Amino acid sequence: MASRKKKLQGLVAATITPMTEHGEINFSVIGQYVDYLVEEQGVKNIFVNGTTGEGLSLSVSERRQVAEEWMTKGRNKLDQVVIHVGALSLKESQELARHAAEIGADGIAVIAPFFLKPWNKDVLINFLKEVAAAAPALPFYYYHIPALTGVKIRAEELLDGIQEKIPTFQGLKFSDTDLLDFGQCVDQNRERQFAFLFGVDEQLLSALVMGATGAVGSTYNYLGKKTNQMLEAFERKDFSSALNHQFCIQRFINFVLKLGFGVSQTKAIMTLVSGIPMGPPRPPLQRASREFIDEAKASLESLDFLSSTDLKDGNLESCS
Repeated sequence: MASRKKKLQGLVAATITPMTEHGEINFSVIGQYVDYLVEEQGVKNIFVNGTTGEGLSLSVSERRQVAEEWMTKGRNKLDQVVIHVGALSLKESQELARHAAEIGADGIAVIAPFFLKPWNKDVLINFLKEVAAAAPALPFYYYHIPALTGVKIRAEELLDGIQEKIPTFQGLKFSDTDLLDFGQCVDQNRERQFAFLFGVDEQLLSALVMGATGAVGSTYNYLGKKTNQMLEAFERKDFSSALNHQFCIQRFINFVLKLGFGVSQTKAIMTLVSGIPMGPPRPPLQRASREFIDEAKASLESLDFLSSTDLKDGNLESCS
């Protein structure tokens, strides 16, 4: 059984993997990155080597090194570090799971294999079970993101009886807009202490109403403070304020979606807001265009979302 750690809840930043201009991992800024998340954004939980972290574009060796660096630099600063260990190869996923346990991670997460795909619930659970068994002391989370994997097995179906097959199962990262599926995950598992971590940042308030216990997302790297304000308003049942915070976040996300928003643009925005160089993405992704960066900066300032001072200081407080 997994050791009983503190339940993963609240905001979890899906960390970016900083790169040099030559496409190598820039380990030198991760310590500064940790401090920025904790001190400027109030985010103390992280999800490493996921989609935002380009985990599947890294070698196994690189993924191990990235995980180690976050664990080292986050020691006594971060609350929980969850390592994504999913891979197309079961053996690689198991190796990464064992490594996560060896370095003291607080949990592991696994995405569905997406080339040779599992075609039903039992096949997927068998794969996940084999990975979880490689780290039997760690909480295990399923990373549900059907838009990228093409695996359309509903999370509600997957959760039915899952702890009988995977005793270490502790919850899921639900990165889909299907609130019916998410709601049924919550509704049908009320007696279990699962972590229901929502992964669509612009819809988080809706998920909170349906029982989300936390959220994993890329925008919490630089919108963590604003999103925490929404969580605090929701907790005190100030739903009008919570909605205003969600609308503020949506205005930002709606803007960047229209420009074209993905990992490359996330790296550019994080660099812009935090001042920490995130560098380019790994091919086949291409770096965000100069036009995108200029438009994002000008628009954020013109909409009074960020002033020039805010950009320098990494403060996302201003939002009317």
